[in-house]
Amino acid sequence: MPPQVLSKYWPCTIKNVLTGCITACTVQQKGAGSKSGRSILKMEGAATPTVITSTSSIAENFYTSTLAYDRHFFRTASGLLDFAEIVIGLLVWMLIAGTNYFRVSAFGWVMFVAILYWVLTVIFLIIYLTMAYNRIPQVPWTVVGLFFNSSATVMYVVAAAVDAASISHAVKGRHNYNCWVASTFFAFLVTLCYAGSTYISFQLWRSRDEEQ
Repeated sequence: MPPQVLSKYWPCTIKNVLTGCITACTVQQKGAGSKSGRSILKMEGAATPTVITSTSSIAENFYTSTLAYDRHFFRTASGLLDFAEIVIGLLVWMLIAGTNYFRVSAFGWVMFVAILYWVLTVIFLIIYLTMAYNRIPQVPWTVVGLFFNSSATVMYVVAAAVDAASISHAVKGRHNYNCWVASTFFAFLVTLCYAGSTYISFQLWRSRDEEQ
């Protein structure tokens, strides 16, 4: 072909080729962008149920982790005895603590028994009042309650006897004497309460044993 024809048609051909390449690249980029956008939407749509599920599981754990409250516990014999044991047991060691009991070594034993079983009784009251025992079914609560109440009865019998025997160290009519006499009376009274709790715990343990 003559050089004039080549110089006329060559630039047009190159321009058409470059334009076609640019158009094809643009279409491919748009298609890739739309696919990536759809994939992102799919990923977001798939992630949304996961967030909802985790939130619902957290809510379920929150509700199941809360402790129940037994409103009728104090209407039962066990509840009334527990309340009496806490109040009377508190009087036993507080009456002694307000005196010069350290001059008589025997009162150290009485204070140990009274404070120990008062704290343990408060703990058991919280456990039964909040029904926390339902969350720890592995613990044989009937056996634990029977052992606790029977041991408290025996220990308080000894403590009350020691308390009564130690009254002679005080002068009759003085502050120490009056407090120790009152403490001895309440010690025997709380012993009867623990004896009643032991009887109830024994009946409960025997009924559970017969059911099994």
